[in-house]
Amino acid sequence: MLVSDLFIYPLKSARGIALPAADIDAYGLPGDRRAMITDAQGHFITQRELPDLARIEVRPEASAFRLLMQGKTDISVPPPQPEARIDVIVWKSAVSAAVADPESNRQLSEWLGREVRLVFFDGQARRTANAEWAGEATPVTFTDGYQILVTTTGSLKALNADLAAHGEGSVGMERFRPNIVIDTDEAWAEDRWAAIEIAGIRFDLVKPCSRCIMTTQDQLTGSREGPNPMPAMGRIRMSADRRVPGPLFGWNVTPRGSGRITIGDTVRIVEERPEGWALKRRAAA
Repeated sequence: MLVSDLFIYPLKSARGIALPAADIDAYGLPGDRRAMITDAQGHFITQRELPDLARIEVRPEASAFRLLMQGKTDISVPPPQPEARIDVIVWKSAVSAAVADPESNRQLSEWLGREVRLVFFDGQARRTANAEWAGEATPVTFTDGYQILVTTTGSLKALNADLAAHGEGSVGMERFRPNIVIDTDEAWAEDRWAAIEIAGIRFDLVKPCSRCIMTTQDQLTGSREGPNPMPAMGRIRMSADRRVPGPLFGWNVTPRGSGRITIGDTVRIVEERPEGWALKRRAAA
């Protein structure tokens, strides 16, 4: 098995950036989900509520953070000032975040047609993953819950085979917004991996990823009019474990070391979960 793709998403819920290689640290991939959009009260906003976030492209620059959207004037966001802070909410986590300058927030609010704020996970920000799954004091940024999301090509192929069998089209891996994509022949093999190793770094697969309406959205336009993977996941990937309800695709992963990984690196299974993950039985046709 090999690493086939690497991605970061500098602005939570905006477009991703494909990488040929990536450093790994305790937070996952540096630059991933280090910025986020909130409402005026500091509550996080994603494509779930605002599909147009899929249209925002991010270009990190040496002295600025550039945002682009078709038909709009680019926004060049200067580095945030550490003393300009607000408390923000990501799911159940409260985080002290640096807030972008007023002009950038004004322009971004015009783009999106509502009052929003752009915030940054800087050196003063602190947040940890759920200790029940990832262990104590495991740091995360503005991700939904864990450092890294891993998916596999074999599982996408199987999902698309079910979609095709029901005349429902097909979807690309971008719908699932992974950080690391592993090229596999076997579908859903990742359910049995407790830990893998890439370039000498151990990655623990701590929790399967339950999926939501974001997977139904085109990741360039935000449209929900095209092929929809939710019916197929509902047929073949419904969790039977109440701790993680809903349809599953991909695994949340916690790194247990640091280093650098590259597309083409070998992926080695170092610990297995023989029982896999409990799924609901598929109803007979």
